[in-house]
Amino acid sequence: MNALAISACFGGFIALVVWQVWSVFRAVPDEDRQFLDRPALGFRLVWTLIQMLVHHGGHLIGEEQERLTLQRLRRAGVEYSISARQFIAAKVLAAIAFASILSMLLARLGGPALLFGSIGALGGWYYPELWLRETGTRRRTAILRTLPFYLDIITLSVEAGSNLVGGITQAVQKSADSPLRRELGRLLRDIRAGKPRADALRDLVDRTGSQPVQNVVSSLIQAERTGASLGPLLRAQAEQLRSQRFQRAEKQAMEAPVKLLGPLVAFIFPCTFIVLGFLVMSKAIQEGVLDWQPLLWAYRWPGG
Repeated sequence: MNALAISACFGGFIALVVWQVWSVFRAVPDEDRQFLDRPALGFRLVWTLIQMLVHHGGHLIGEEQERLTLQRLRRAGVEYSISARQFIAAKVLAAIAFASILSMLLARLGGPALLFGSIGALGGWYYPELWLRETGTRRRTAILRTLPFYLDIITLSVEAGSNLVGGITQAVQKSADSPLRRELGRLLRDIRAGKPRADALRDLVDRTGSQPVQNVVSSLIQAERTGASLGPLLRAQAEQLRSQRFQRAEKQAMEAPVKLLGPLVAFIFPCTFIVLGFLVMSKAIQEGVLDWQPLLWAYRWPGG
């Protein structure tokens, strides 16, 4: 009878826990993602947990932290796939997951699970930040690579008699999909919606976070204020960007030997010394210079 009562109490407790967890997830409203991009794979795997944390704990995030996170998401080009609160919730989940996994592994090995669990939580908290930084770096590199081509198209359109907006429209229509093309398309939508051209250009700089784009936009705003011709200005900007890109490539090529020095010293040189040392040791054993018995046994193994 006692065993039956204990089993019944335990079953009731499990049912209560399951019902509470189900109630927590049931309270999360469905998100309308009709006009949003698809999140990255890592976020999609835990999207239900992210939505649950945002719904129940999103109000704990400060406005300043949310604003700064949204700015970094915008510069990485992922503000339409994940919001600032969802990104912070993903950081919390990553911290919990990393801390739990590392703690369980260290507990089985008999190590300081609490200490390494704290280190794992810290690493999990910053892991999404590394992903965001890498995504932003790739995006800025792609923008820098395609910017001279877009400037050439805009220059040809302006010299053919079109204005700046017409030139940007031609550049968007005549080019393949790229981060800069999407940003220029958004720039055109802002201008057509009634936003002043200078403000729309400044928003473009804020979204990209690229210094070359900022230089081009500053030149365009200054030329618009002074009434200068846009054709020669855009052509000079395109040539300057190509020159800077070539100089950057030369700099990276000159830095390659220095960057290769570490892998050479850490991996290639030791292997080379091991091979040369084995040949010298083999010659010494065959000549009878080395007669240490464990070394001779290891050299002749297998086969005595």
